[in-house]
Amino acid sequence: MRLEEAIKQKTPFRSQEEKLVVNILFTCSWMQEQMRLFLAPFSITMQQYNVLRILRGQHPRAIALNDIRERLLDKMSDVSRLADRLVKTGWAEKIKDKHDKRLVLIGITAKGLALLSGIDEDLPNLDHVMQQLSGNELFITNQLLDKLRG
Repeated sequence: MRLEEAIKQKTPFRSQEEKLVVNILFTCSWMQEQMRLFLAPFSITMQQYNVLRILRGQHPRAIALNDIRERLLDKMSDVSRLADRLVKTGWAEKIKDKHDKRLVLIGITAKGLALLSGIDEDLPNLDHVMQQLSGNELFITNQLLDKLRG
């Protein structure tokens, strides 16, 4: 569906640059909704999922909150609150640093790894949102987005 139809815009965009910005923002919102719906049966938010994926990438080592914050997709997320919720669900654990007692590290638990494994098994069901694009179009789109971010 064309952007103008999706947002019910009657007047033309001022420029292709303006249209691209609106299109990326609209598509991002649409994709976030698709992710929210996909993750809902697992009782996990996109932000929690992002943190758990970061923790899995560090496993078996734990990682400091600041390092997690730098790697998040959503830079506005409250990492401390997210970590506390992950610990409360048993998907992550807090670990005191051996050298700096003030530093709190976060590590993924076996329960968190099992959750991600279950999500991974279901990920092909999320791929349907990209079915309109061929393999080459997916590759080109990724290249263009990388280029846009410079």
